[in-house]
Amino acid sequence: MTEAFSRMIHARPRLSDNGFKAYLYKTARNLALRHTQRRRRHVFFSLEGLEDEPVSEMMVETVVHIEEQNRILKKCIEQLNPDYCEALYLTYFENMNYAQVAQVMRKSIKQIDHLLERGKKRLRPLLEKEGITNANY
Repeated sequence: MTEAFSRMIHARPRLSDNGFKAYLYKTARNLALRHTQRRRRHVFFSLEGLEDEPVSEMMVETVVHIEEQNRILKKCIEQLNPDYCEALYLTYFENMNYAQVAQVMRKSIKQIDHLLERGKKRLRPLLEKEGITNANY
């Protein structure tokens, strides 16, 4: 907000009676969009925050096996192209539908479909290399 106010003071726009609020909103929105675009170019999507998943009342051996498979899956997904990684994560870990993923990634639904298809295709050999061959993908 400080940045938006400073830009408005510097620009000194001639505003109508009720124009201040709209101009401030427009300035803040544009600054936020620019910040997001700049940040998006430089930030690599990561799956680091998924380490602490809740454990249900399953046998310890099963939990350990599932955790090991999840660790391998996350490791393999992180080796993929960042767009594939993000699309797969949002779809399968965050349970978003294609329209929601398209909105988050600023792509069309068709592009998301292609990203997921290519991502799964490239993920298969990585999982097989790690010994996971019975995955439902």
